[in-house]
Amino acid sequence: MNLADTPPARVAELAGLLHRRAPGDGTFGTEVPRLSVIRQSFAGDEMTHAVHQPAVCIVAQGAKRVLLRDEVYSYDASRYLVFSADLPVSGHVTEATAAEPYLCFRLDFDPAEVSAMAMALGETPRRRPAATGRGLFTSPATDGMLDAAIRLLRLLDTPDDIATLAPLAMQELVYRLLRGEQGARLADIARTGSHAFRIAKVIQSLKARFAEPLRIDDLARDVHMSPSSLHHHFRAVTAMSPLQFQKQLRLQEARRLLLSAGADVSGAAHRVGYESPSQFSREYSRLFGVAPSREARR
Repeated sequence: MNLADTPPARVAELAGLLHRRAPGDGTFGTEVPRLSVIRQSFAGDEMTHAVHQPAVCIVAQGAKRVLLRDEVYSYDASRYLVFSADLPVSGHVTEATAAEPYLCFRLDFDPAEVSAMAMALGETPRRRPAATGRGLFTSPATDGMLDAAIRLLRLLDTPDDIATLAPLAMQELVYRLLRGEQGARLADIARTGSHAFRIAKVIQSLKARFAEPLRIDDLARDVHMSPSSLHHHFRAVTAMSPLQFQKQLRLQEARRLLLSAGADVSGAAHRVGYESPSQFSREYSRLFGVAPSREARR
C-alpha cells in the first residue's frame, strides 16, 4: 500500500509527531540515535549544498527536490528518498508555508545493521536486480514504513523505552526498505564484495583524504578493482567520476570554511587542496553561482 493510499489520519499523525519535535525551522536531533526531525516553513529556489550520508527521508508534509549533478529527485508525502551512499547533493524545499511547513523524518543508516539485514534476507523472489546502481533513489512509501516511523517518534514520549524498543523499529524500517521495489539498491551497497560495496569504500577514502592528490591506481588496488572498472562503477553509483566527486567534496568543505570558520579565500583554497587560487575561484563560482570572495564577506 502506498503512503498516498493510507488514511489521511495516519499521515496527519506522522506530521503531528514531527511538528511537536521541531521548535522552529531547521534539523533537530532526537533522543533516538540517528533520528532527526526536519522542518522548513517556506519554499524557495535557493539551493542548500551538503554531502548527505546514507539515510532514509520520509516526508509527512510539503515537498522537496534534490539534485545529484544534473539528475533531479522529487519527493513528498507519497514517496520516500534513500541515500545508500555518501553523496554530494544540492536541494531545496518546493512546497511549504508557515501554516503547513515542510516536515521530514530522517533516519541515518547503521551500515552494519543494513548489511546484517541484507544478509539475513538473502535472494528472495521480491528482490529484483536494480535497474541502476545509483546511490540515491525515491520510491512510493508503504504503510509498513509509515508505521515504523510513527513508532520511533512515539518513543520520544517514553524515553525509558528507547534503548529497548527503538532498535526493533529501526530494524523493521530497514527490512521494509530492503523488501521494497528498489531494495536491491540498498542491499547491493551493503553486501560485502559487491561492486557497490567497493565503491562505498572508495567514497570513504575520498572523504577522508579529499585534500590530497587523487591517485586512481591506489584507490582501485585498495578495493581489488581495475582503474577502468572503478571508474565505471563509481559513475554508476554517484553519477560522476572520482575526480568530479573529489572536487565536490573540496568545494563544499571550502564553503563551510568561508561561511562558518571565518577563513579567507586563499586559506580555504589551500586547506582543501587547491594550488591555484584562480582555479579555485572559477570552480567555486561554477558550482555555487557566487564568487568565494562574496561568500567570505558574508
